[in-house]
Amino acid sequence: MHPKELRIEDYTYELPDEQVAKYPLEVRDASKLLVYKEGIIKEDTYQRLAEHIPENTLLVFNQTKVVYARLLFKKPTGGIIEAFCLEPHEQYADIQTAMLQKEKVWWKCMVGGAGKWKDGMVLELHNEQPDFILRASIVERGQGTFILELIWDNDSLSFAEVLHYAGKVPLPPYLHREAEVSDEERYQTIYAKEEGSVAAPTAGLHFTERVMESLQQKKIDTAFVTLHVGAGTFKPVKSETMQEHDMHAEWLEVERKTIETLLSHLPTGIVAVGTTSMRTLESLYWIGAKLAMNQPIDLSGIAITQWEPYEDDKDISAESALRSILSYMDEAQTNRLVTRTQILIAPGYKMRIVKGLVTNFHQPQSTLLLLVSALIGKEWRTIYDHALAHQYRFLSYGDGCLLWS
Repeated sequence: MHPKELRIEDYTYELPDEQVAKYPLEVRDASKLLVYKEGIIKEDTYQRLAEHIPENTLLVFNQTKVVYARLLFKKPTGGIIEAFCLEPHEQYADIQTAMLQKEKVWWKCMVGGAGKWKDGMVLELHNEQPDFILRASIVERGQGTFILELIWDNDSLSFAEVLHYAGKVPLPPYLHREAEVSDEERYQTIYAKEEGSVAAPTAGLHFTERVMESLQQKKIDTAFVTLHVGAGTFKPVKSETMQEHDMHAEWLEVERKTIETLLSHLPTGIVAVGTTSMRTLESLYWIGAKLAMNQPIDLSGIAITQWEPYEDDKDISAESALRSILSYMDEAQTNRLVTRTQILIAPGYKMRIVKGLVTNFHQPQSTLLLLVSALIGKEWRTIYDHALAHQYRFLSYGDGCLLWS
């Protein structure tokens, strides 16, 4: 069956509200860990993750950093309008470039209460420490999103700094609560580095220095990629089949040394920490495969569209694909690959690089649940039934699992 024909109702389950983790545990790595391998389920905690991974395995983490993407503007009449910053306008080469802009930037946003924001009306957000005023005006009204021009009167601040001081943590909507001071630390991985996500790569929230040291002691290697998580990760599948679902595109960045590390670990095994890391790694395969076959590829736009992996089953090894990316980097005289991916990993997808996945428990009828099913098949339901019956905590601040294909 082509993934276009998948019925999303086949990927649902009953999730009681009391099993949705509204807050993280006091200690990150105390979260429960369900381990699934070859049909057997074991239970443990993240503190002992290394015990379940062979030495010389490579764990790949997403080092994206969550930005404070919620901006609350005040209308001249005193009412509040919220702008949720999704991604930079296409005029910028990448997210890093846009984040470093001074004084003015254009940004794609969702707007709460947009009907009350009349054309020509300039909204203001006053920040005290440091002192600046952020002004917003509508450049373009789109389908569900807006292009806003954001101007601030402190030319010493980049847009990344403006968001840090004036914005609020973008907690997932299903938590049904406002962000608190503690979320500024806990809704961020300890290794977060590259600013640009509007949602945390939540599988990484369980990792502590103690866990990282235990991996190192067992000779389990680590590498880092960047995929900036967009709000589309929470986008529900509203169509009956996947054919009508438009997968969101996200920016990815990968360094040359990471490609080389992946190549050296293909024989020993690669585990993705989080669905975003998996999407990045599998996208790398398809980018490399297209380069290997001299097929057209738009690295300045969306390099991999959602259905490409199912419509062109390339007979290219993972090693050849990764080496083709290195050759491209040599020719382009660059050590960094920056592009966007729209890849949809669903049942019917054949994993090219990833052998295992560390991930949280995901929402019913979500593309993230489809990704899990693509890795382990129909056993996803057995695993989720077990987690529900044994009081695992679900979603972003919940417990997690280690799944082997």
